[in-house]
Amino acid sequence: MPAYLIVRESLTIDFDAKLTLMLRVGCLMNILVIGSGGREHALAWQCAKDENVKNIYVAPGNAGTALESKCQNVVLASADSDDNEHSPVIEFCQNNAIDMVIVGPEAPLVTGIIDACRKANIKAWGPTAYCAQLEGSKTFAKEFMEQNQIPTAAYQGFTDAAAAKSYIDEQGAPIVIKADGLAAGKGVIVAETIEQAHAAIDDMLADNKFGDAGSRVVIEQFLQGEEASFICMIDGENILPMATSQDHKRAFEGDTGPNTGGMGAYSPAPVVTQEVHDKVIAQVIQPVVDAMKEAGHPYTGFLYAGLMIDKAGDPYVIEFNCRFGDPETQPILMRLQSSMVDLVAQGLAGQLPSEAKWDTRPALGIVVASKGYPETSSKGDVIAGLPELDTQDSVKVFHAGTAFSDSDDAVDNEKEVITNGGRVLCVTALADSISDAQQAALAVTGAISFDGAQYRRDIGHHAIARENA
Repeated sequence: MPAYLIVRESLTIDFDAKLTLMLRVGCLMNILVIGSGGREHALAWQCAKDENVKNIYVAPGNAGTALESKCQNVVLASADSDDNEHSPVIEFCQNNAIDMVIVGPEAPLVTGIIDACRKANIKAWGPTAYCAQLEGSKTFAKEFMEQNQIPTAAYQGFTDAAAAKSYIDEQGAPIVIKADGLAAGKGVIVAETIEQAHAAIDDMLADNKFGDAGSRVVIEQFLQGEEASFICMIDGENILPMATSQDHKRAFEGDTGPNTGGMGAYSPAPVVTQEVHDKVIAQVIQPVVDAMKEAGHPYTGFLYAGLMIDKAGDPYVIEFNCRFGDPETQPILMRLQSSMVDLVAQGLAGQLPSEAKWDTRPALGIVVASKGYPETSSKGDVIAGLPELDTQDSVKVFHAGTAFSDSDDAVDNEKEVITNGGRVLCVTALADSISDAQQAALAVTGAISFDGAQYRRDIGHHAIARENA
């Protein structure tokens, strides 16, 4: 029997600890990564490093994933969307001997792609639809935290605009307005004034800016402190913390402007000291694991806790995400020295280790966004100045909103890389300090150009200030 069939048999029957041993003796795997962003490019790139991986299919992927070693893009209807129909993914896995599925974005998780894969006896890494409600519904998440004594901001939920505005008038500003459902990381408004808060309510509840996602809003107390991203792998029982990170949500330098999906990130986050780390595990992550297990829905997959750390070093949950963060994934995976494939395999077997191996150097990623982002995005602009893949060990350009041009004018008959979304690239550098990583990333970013390109030059400023203190 061919070696890869032996691996396939172990995966479909029990997927126990034997898989990890088999990976180490040369059995080749086929992996499907679902998603099209920078997170998925980073996941595919990291998995491709494993010598026991044969093929990585990315659905639908981007120009960057199409160029990576061992990787190829595939178009599967509903794979990267909020469609409840997951049969194209199931059929592809069955027809292509897929040994492991890694789901990147939140939409397919919320609509039950993990449930569908499990029903078809396909090994897929991520939370079930029940658990993914932590991201899919702000109301569910806030009620869950309240019931399980997880520290978070005081809140109220509303579907009526007048009632919401009345509550805002009572509470005052600054105040936070959140669309209840999925809004691609942009359904959060930090209102500095009552007028801004009222306008946000009008946008969400009256003008339907976010569609069904904004048909209900959650209004939260404004928390003060320093933000951090705390991401774990969870196998239903065991917790493996990833390297800590911090992202920058605001569009403009100095952490000003509208919220975005993220304009850059760095790892580690100095604000997460060992004491804070221990508090997060005890007060946030472990209660999620325990409560989901008690509810009969053990949490498996990545869990992202967006935190506010106050002056006393106490963490408060701003939001939960049911997947790896983007752009945090890029600097975190630049630092990962363990095999991501092994870690997912151990997670699927219910045998996650307590820690992974990390490069001690920090990493920092700068997002290059298209014209008009986050309100609008530009597509079809030719991107110039992209470095060759992996020309530097310490700098990597991860693609997100990119595609290939179909133009007949492409130089030497090679298709040009063009913009295809809001966040286009994430230039990520590994260096001896956050400051050095920032400068290395800026040097590469500055050589990249396309019409309307925008990026922040101050990513990492909190950590750099600590370095210089």
